[in-house]
Amino acid sequence: MAISQKLLNPGENLLVSTRQHPKALFGPMLALVVLLAIGVAVQVLIDDEDLGWLELAVWVVVLIGILWFCVRPFLDWLTTVHGITERRLITRQGIITRRGHDIPLARVSDVQIEINLIDRPFGCGTLVITDASTFGEVRLNDIPHVERTQLQLNEQLHRLHGGGGPDARRADEGV
Repeated sequence: MAISQKLLNPGENLLVSTRQHPKALFGPMLALVVLLAIGVAVQVLIDDEDLGWLELAVWVVVLIGILWFCVRPFLDWLTTVHGITERRLITRQGIITRRGHDIPLARVSDVQIEINLIDRPFGCGTLVITDASTFGEVRLNDIPHVERTQLQLNEQLHRLHGGGGPDARRADEGV
C-alpha cells in the first residue's frame, strides 16, 4: 500500500492508494543509457594515457548526470504517493522535505482524466481534480488504472453529496 495507515484519521478507510505508473521512469532509464554510452564512448575513443584526467572528468560528469537525471527522478517516484479515502484526497511527496496536500472531498467540484497516446498501452493517465480552493486544480500524473480511479472517486463524491451507493444510482437511472 502506498499511503501509510498512520496518515488516516480514526474511522477513515482508504479507497485508493497508488503511486505513479512505472512508465514515469522511462525517461530516467533512457537518460541512464545515454549517459553510460557517452562515458564508455569517451573512454574507448581516448587511448592516450596522458589524457587519463579527461576520462576521469568525463566519468565524474556522467556520475553527476546519473544522480541528477536518473537517481533523483527515481527517488521522487518512490516517495510520491496518492490516496483517496471516503473523506479526502491525500498526496505526499518529497525526498528530504516531505510535502503533503489534502483536499476534502466535499470541496471537489470536478474530476477529469487525460489519457494520451503513450498512456493508453500502459493503462494510465492524468487525473485532474478541481476544487473550491485557491489552488483550483490538482494534477496527478501517470495514475495507473486512471479510469477506474475516476469511477471510484466519482462514486465516493456521489455518496458524499447524498446520492447513496450504486444501488441508489441504478434506481435513479430507472434500472
